Amino acid sequence: MKSIIITGASSGIGRATAELFLAEGWAVGLLARSADVLSKLAERHKNAIPLVTDVTDPTAVSGAFETFQNETGRLDVLFNNAGIFAPGGTIDEIQLEDWYQSVSVNLNGMFLSAREAFRIMRHQAPQGGRIINNGSIAAHVPRPNSVHYTATKHAITGLTRSLSLDGRAFGIACGQIDIGNARTQMVQNLVENAIAGGQQPDPTMAVDDAARSVLHMASLPAEANVQFMTVMATTMPYIGRG
Repeated sequence: MKSIIITGASSGIGRATAELFLAEGWAVGLLARSADVLSKLAERHKNAIPLVTDVTDPTAVSGAFETFQNETGRLDVLFNNAGIFAPGGTIDEIQLEDWYQSVSVNLNGMFLSAREAFRIMRHQAPQGGRIINNGSIAAHVPRPNSVHYTATKHAITGLTRSLSLDGRAFGIACGQIDIGNARTQMVQNLVENAIAGGQQPDPTMAVDDAARSVLHMASLPAEANVQFMTVMATTMPYIGRG
């Protein structure tokens, strides 16, 4: 049985991806803070392993990955997904606590999870594995009033490239999926804000299509890797945005 840890597994893209991988028969480490949601998922799937963890806590993250390794014996894939979109504004309107929280979750949290996954994959036998980082369209072009989110997501692209380079010697592949306007609660909030402001909201797509894209990346043989994938609502203003 192949194994994966999914961070941010209690909602949105992480939840949809976890449901899909569980249905496909993978052993899935469900890493998130919401114990009740993870418990309900585990009740329905014998191959689910709840890992109640705050991704910003180095000790907790290390313990969660160790627990998963002890239960499965191996980590094949990390879907490094956990992230937040703090209240927006121009840079002078962004509250410092929102900036620090964005960096803590979106960047530090992904670094900590990738660090633990890399360590396990480097030392397991057979050696190797795959890390998939959730970058977002914002890793390339910004939405208005999103300097905190955009800065952290641009940083994820650097993380992805560095992991790809450093992982070669150990059979560790790293790729990035950039998802545009999957219908999660975060995107729904943006849609509602646009409508409230008298604007036409961007088109959206089903979150399950994002999950299937992650499954494709995760299922490739070791000799192949999707370095960067962009999957988005067909008519969203990505080309020409920014």
